[in-house]
Amino acid sequence: MTTKQIREKIENLVDLSTNQTLKETNAIKHIGIDNDKNIVILIIDIHTLGGEAEAKLRRELAKIIKLDLGFSGIRIQFEEARNMHNVAGKNTKFIIVASGKGGVGKSTVAINLGYALTKLNKKVGIVDADIYGSSIPTLLEMPTNSIDVNEKNKIIPFNIYGMEVISTSFFQEEGQPVLWRGSLLNSMLNNFFYQVEWSKNLDYIIIDMGPGTGDALLDICEIIKNGEVLLVTTPNILSKDLTMKTGKAFLNTNHNIIGIIENMAYNENTKEKLWNESTDKFTLLNSIEKELNTEVLATLPFAIAKHHLALYEEDEECGKIYKDIALLISIR
Repeated sequence: MTTKQIREKIENLVDLSTNQTLKETNAIKHIGIDNDKNIVILIIDIHTLGGEAEAKLRRELAKIIKLDLGFSGIRIQFEEARNMHNVAGKNTKFIIVASGKGGVGKSTVAINLGYALTKLNKKVGIVDADIYGSSIPTLLEMPTNSIDVNEKNKIIPFNIYGMEVISTSFFQEEGQPVLWRGSLLNSMLNNFFYQVEWSKNLDYIIIDMGPGTGDALLDICEIIKNGEVLLVTTPNILSKDLTMKTGKAFLNTNHNIIGIIENMAYNENTKEKLWNESTDKFTLLNSIEKELNTEVLATLPFAIAKHHLALYEEDEECGKIYKDIALLISIR
């Protein structure tokens, strides 16, 4: 039994608070199977928590999962259906920065794009959604001390360089790994958007994704349905191949890809290429552009930042390129 088969069995159940099916309202946010305990884990949005509508849906789900499908048990987390317009503001744009593999400088691109946008007087939030490899606080030279909450019990994001920032690192003990399965991962990602007191006038929220096409990608695509994707790669055959696959995953979830950043392509000082490629660079890039219906927005060098650990200013080559990228994105 697969999660897809479970979805097919339950998606036509009706939420009585809306008189629509779970499929019609896109209410099924997560389906997981704990094979050790033989139980199904569900996270489902409903219009109204509590009351007869929730109770009836809970009974119907239990019947299908336990009696019809033969699982030993079910764990259901109902959440009130939420509108992304309530997260930051109705005009906030979401940019998902993604890559096919780690080590391509995706997080550096995310923070520098955000920083460059602030120089254009844009209000920016940064979500460090690389749950297992969180690096944003380190790159921004931030403390990872305990978070604060306001009177509404909402998390107050950190503010640095004019950007509001939230990260997994703020919720874990320093130096300890994150060992989370799907349901915990989904819950944390939801908290980043719905339990954080983002400013209502944010122009952009930039989401630094973990590499690849795992649970986090699917969870983010469920939460951010109108986000646009910026792909990051290096001039490396393997990286570009995985970039193609990651891009196709986003296209399959109906997300628009606004462009590709080719990072660490050459030495800033010598202009020497840093990668030996057996396939012509431009042929491969053109193939990616064509298949993903997008374009390469910029090619960045490998360069050590002069003024910060990872942020580039406008008197640096990378800083000038990031300013151009920010301008391109801001006029879309």
